[in-house]
Amino acid sequence: MPGSSESRYIRLEVISGKNLQVPSKRIPSGIYISINVDSRRRWKSTISVLSSDESVVWGNSVTLSSHSLPALSVEIRASFELGRTLGSGELIGELQISWDEVLDHGHEPFDISFPTVRGVHPSLKLKAAIVHACDDQDDALFDSCVDCEIARDTDAGHAQFAAYVTSETVSHLNDAIEHFQSVLDQCPVSHPGHATALTNLACARLAGYIENDFEDIVAPTSLFRGALALRPQSHPDHPLSLYNLTEALNWRHDKKGTVGDIREAAQLYHELLPLCPEGTYLRSIAAGENGVDYVIGECNNLPIDASDEGIHLRGIVLDLCPLGHKHRPRALDRLAQAVEARFDQHGTIDDLDMSIQLYREAVSLCPGGHADRDAYLNNLADSLTSRFDHQGKPNDLDEAISLHEEALRLRPVGHTYRDHSLGNLGGTLIDRFNERGDIDDITRAISLYREALTLCPPGHPCRDTTLNNLALALDTRYDKSHVREDLNEAIDLYRECLQLEWLGHPKRHKTLRNLSSVLCSRFMQNQKNEDVEEAITLCQQSLAALSSLHPDRYFSYMRLQKAYLSRYRILHDPADLSLAVENSRLASGHAAQGFPERIKTVWYWVAAAEEHNHASGLEAYTIFFNLFDGHLATRSSTISRREAAVAFYYARSLPVDAASCAIRHVNLRRAVELAEQGRGQQWSLASRLRTPVEDLESANPTLARNYLELSKLISNAAQSSATIIDRAAADRAASEYRRLTRQWETAVAEIRDLPAFSRFLLPPSYEDLQAAARQGPVIILIASQYSCSAIIVPTSGDPHHVPLPSIALADLKILKDRFARAIRDSSRMNPRESRTDLIVLSRIIWDQIMLPIVDVLEHVLKLQRRSRIWLCPTAAFTSIPLHAAHPFQTKPDRSGKEPCLEDLYICSYTPTLSALIRSRQLMKKRVPPSFVAIGQGQPGAGKGKALLAVDSELELVHKLVPATVNRTTISGDAATRAGALSALQQNTWVHLACHGKQDPTQPYDSHFVMRDEHLTLLDIIERHIPQAEFAFLSACHTAVGDEETPDEVIHLAAGIQFSGFKSVVGTLWEVDDAVAKHVVEAFYGYMFGDLKKGGVMDCTRAAWALNCATHAVKTKVPLEQRMVFVHIGV
Repeated sequence: MPGSSESRYIRLEVISGKNLQVPSKRIPSGIYISINVDSRRRWKSTISVLSSDESVVWGNSVTLSSHSLPALSVEIRASFELGRTLGSGELIGELQISWDEVLDHGHEPFDISFPTVRGVHPSLKLKAAIVHACDDQDDALFDSCVDCEIARDTDAGHAQFAAYVTSETVSHLNDAIEHFQSVLDQCPVSHPGHATALTNLACARLAGYIENDFEDIVAPTSLFRGALALRPQSHPDHPLSLYNLTEALNWRHDKKGTVGDIREAAQLYHELLPLCPEGTYLRSIAAGENGVDYVIGECNNLPIDASDEGIHLRGIVLDLCPLGHKHRPRALDRLAQAVEARFDQHGTIDDLDMSIQLYREAVSLCPGGHADRDAYLNNLADSLTSRFDHQGKPNDLDEAISLHEEALRLRPVGHTYRDHSLGNLGGTLIDRFNERGDIDDITRAISLYREALTLCPPGHPCRDTTLNNLALALDTRYDKSHVREDLNEAIDLYRECLQLEWLGHPKRHKTLRNLSSVLCSRFMQNQKNEDVEEAITLCQQSLAALSSLHPDRYFSYMRLQKAYLSRYRILHDPADLSLAVENSRLASGHAAQGFPERIKTVWYWVAAAEEHNHASGLEAYTIFFNLFDGHLATRSSTISRREAAVAFYYARSLPVDAASCAIRHVNLRRAVELAEQGRGQQWSLASRLRTPVEDLESANPTLARNYLELSKLISNAAQSSATIIDRAAADRAASEYRRLTRQWETAVAEIRDLPAFSRFLLPPSYEDLQAAARQGPVIILIASQYSCSAIIVPTSGDPHHVPLPSIALADLKILKDRFARAIRDSSRMNPRESRTDLIVLSRIIWDQIMLPIVDVLEHVLKLQRRSRIWLCPTAAFTSIPLHAAHPFQTKPDRSGKEPCLEDLYICSYTPTLSALIRSRQLMKKRVPPSFVAIGQGQPGAGKGKALLAVDSELELVHKLVPATVNRTTISGDAATRAGALSALQQNTWVHLACHGKQDPTQPYDSHFVMRDEHLTLLDIIERHIPQAEFAFLSACHTAVGDEETPDEVIHLAAGIQFSGFKSVVGTLWEVDDAVAKHVVEAFYGYMFGDLKKGGVMDCTRAAWALNCATHAVKTKVPLEQRMVFVHIGV
C-alpha cells in the first residue's frame, strides 16, 4: 500500500469505458461519468459520443478529497441530449469502491467492472494518483438541487422506462409516461427543455406501441415532430431527433404499411446520415439492418412510380446506397425502372438514356455468379430495345439480343424464370427480323416461344402471356411470308389465351385487340365478312374494358382503325374510311399515351389519307406537326431535340408532302403555313423556348406561374390514371383530368388575351409569315414525292403556285449527285478549262426549275430587274445551287447572251420564313459597328492542312475595312475557340477565314477549325448576340444541310444567323483559299464603296455586294468557286 489516504487529495483520471449499453435500449446522445465530491455536489465528466463498438473515450480528470468521502462513488449515465438536459439521464451502472482499492494500482491505469446490463458488464478504465493540492474545478461540479422537481420527475421517468424494458411490466411504462408527462406540463413551449420533454414522452409511448402495449402511434410521431421542429440543423441534438422520428415512421410503416411513412423516412435518413460521423453508435444503428437498410428494402419493394416525386424518392434511396452497399444494385435497378416508366409515358429520350446508364451500373456490380445478374441483364436489354424502337440504332438491338442470350444461359432448363428469358429473347429477335428481314431471326423466335409454351402448361400463371407471344411471332412471320398456317395458328393461340383471361382480367383487353388484328389479316386474305365483323366487335370490347384515360385505349383505337380500313379496302364503303379516320383521330388525341406513339399514328393516318385521297389529309398533317412540336418542346437542349426529331426518320418528307397536299387542295396559304411549321422546328422551337415563358413571366408573372403549374398537374394526372383499376376511381380521375385540362385551356386563353401573346403556343399564320416578303418575294421550293413545285410569297396578297412539271423528286436526287461529281471534277481541273458539266447542270436548273418561277416574277408580279428575291428550298432542293441557274445561251436575235438568274435578281437564301422575319426584327437593335477578322491558317495537328492564303486574306480585309471603323484581327495562336467565341459576341461584323467542316450526321458538331478546340455549331447557337449584323464565312461547307433532317437546314451559316447575325455569306462546298481572296476583295469593295461618300455600314447591302463581286471576278475565278458563295438573311 502506497500510504494512508487520510487527509490526502486523490487525482482521478477517467480514461475510457466499454460495453456501455443503455438499459432502456434508447440511443443516447452521449455517455458521461458522475462522481460524488461531497454530500451535496457531484462531479460530471464531459458528455462523450458513444462509438459503434459501445465504447467511449473521455480523458477527463477530477481531484477528490479522501477526507470528504469514505469511498469512491461512480455512476455511468446515458444522456439523451448534447444540449440542455432536464435531469441526470439514464443510469447505466453505479459502483462504490474503497480508496485503498483505488490507490492499490499505483500510477497504472486499471479497470473497474459494473453490474450486468443486457448481458454484458460495463467497465471503466481509470487512473489514480495522490496529489497535495486541489485543482479549481467548480465548472465541472453541479448541484443536484437545480430544477429539482423537473429533474426528479425526469430521472424517475428514465428509471421506470428502463424497468419496463427490462421486466416488460406495463405498470412501469405507465409510471414512466406519468413522470414524463408531468415534466412536459412543467416545460411549456417557451421553456428551453421543451424539446427534451417531448422526446422523453415520445420514446416511452413509442416503446409501448412497439411492444403492442399501446395502439396509439400518432401521438409519439407528433411529439417527435415537435421536438425536431425545435432542433434545427445547427442544434447539437438535431441528428438524434431525426433518428427518433424515422424510428416512429418505420414502426408505423411496419405495422400499418403506410407508404407515406417509408417515403418520409427515406428523406429523413438522406438528411441524417451525412450528420452522423463514421464510427459513432448512432451511425451504426441508423445505417444498420433496422435503420436505413430497412428503409431501403421497403422502398425497393414499393410499386414503380414514374412521377417526378416517385423518381426523386428512388434517387434518394440510391444516395443512401453508396458504392459497396449491398442494396445498391437493387436501388439502381428500381430507379432505372421508374425512369424508364416515365419514358414510356412521355417519350423523353433523356429518361431512356438515364435508365440504360443505371441498368449498366447494376449489371457491373453483379458479376458472374451473382444471384440477381440475370434479372439486371434482362432489364438492361429491355431498355436498349426501347431505345432501338425510339431511335432505330441497330447497335442497341444487337446488344439487347446479346444480353438476353446471356440471361438465358444463366437460366438453364429447370430455372424458375427460364420461360421469361425465352420470351424476352424471342421479342428482340422479332424486332430484328422486322428491321432486317432475316428469316432465321423470326424462325428462332418462334422456336423459343414454343419452348417457353412447353414450360407453361395449362394452369401455369404465365401461359396466357406465352400464348400471346407465340401468336404475335406467327402473325409477324405471316406479314412477311403470307403462310396461311401461321395466321390460323395465331388465331387459335389468341382464342385459347382469351379462354384463360376471364372478364376483368388485366391483360384481356390486349388479347382482344391482338386477336382483332389477325382476324383483319385473314379477312384481307379470304374476304370473309365474319372475320372483320368479329375484329371490330373485339376492339369495341377491348375499349369497353378500359377507363377513358387508360393509355392502352390508344392501341385499341389503332386496331379498330385497322379493322375499318381493311373493310374499306375490300368493300369500298366510304363510311368505313370515315370510321378508320375517326379512330386515327381518337388515337392521336389520346393524351394519356405519350407523344411518340401518337405521332406514329398520325403518320399512318396521313399515309391512308394520301392513298385514298381522303379530305382529312390536311387535318392529319396539321395534327402531326402539332404533336411533333409538342414532343420536341419537352426537350430542354438543342441536341436532344434533334435526337427526338431523327427518331421519326420515316416521316422526314412530311413537311413538303403536307405543302403538296395543301397545293392539291388549292389552299396555298395553308401550304405556306404547313411548310413553315413542318420544317425548321429545330430553329423555330429553339427560338421560341429561348423567350416565351421568360417573356410571359416579365409581362404577367401570375399567369406564367399558373400555366407552368397546370401543365405539371395535367402531366401527373395522366400518369397516375394508368395505375387505377377500380372503375369508380377511374371515372373520378377522368373527371379531375378534364377539370385540369379546362383550367389549362382557360390559362392559355388568358395568355393569348395579352397584347403581345395572341399567338401563344400557336404556329405562325400566313399573315404572320408574309412579313418575310416585305423587301421582296420569298420563293418556297417544294420537293415532295407527290409533286415538285414552287410557292411565291409576294409582298402583299395571296401566294402564287408555280408547277414544275418537268422535274420529280427522283430527278432532284440525281441532279444533286451529278452536281457533287461535277464539283469534285472541277476542283481537279485547270482554272482555264471549261466546266462543261457544271454548265449543263446550270442549264437544267434554269430550264426546269427557275425559268417557270422567273416567268411569274416578271409577268405576274411585274418584279423589276435587280430586285431582291429570297429562295427557301426544301428537301432535295437544299443541296442544289439554285442561285446559279443559267441558260448559257445567246438571245434569238443574236444581240447578246440570255440573262441568268443573278443577272435578273439579287438572290438570297433563308432557312425558313421565320428566320428572315426574326433577323429583320433584330435590325431594330443597332449599335455602332465594330469589325473583327478571325483567321486560322495553321490548325493544330490532325485538324487539316495549312491554309497558306489566310494571313494575306486577313491583311486584305483589314485594308478594305474603312479606317474609321473599330477593327481588329485575331489569328495564329490567338485564334482559339474561346477567342473566336468572344470576338463573335463583342463585334457586330465578322470575317472568318479557316477550315469549315459540316458534319452531315451530327450537324451540331459541324465546326470551324481553331488553334486548340473546334468552334462548333452548338457553341454558336447557344450564344444570343442580338446586336450582331454581318458575318462572312470564308470557310468550306458552311451552308450545307443535314442528312438526317434535311428540311431543317442545320448548318454553320444558319447557326450564325440564329445567334443574331442578320446577314451572312456562306459556302456550299470546298473553297480554294488561293482564289477566294479575289471574291473577298471584290465583295468588300462593293460593300464599303459608298462609305467614302458619307454612307454607313449596312449589312443589307451584302446580297447586292456578293452579286456584283461574283460578276466582277468571272475572269479570275472559275465557275465552281463563284457558285460556292451564297447569301443568307436580310
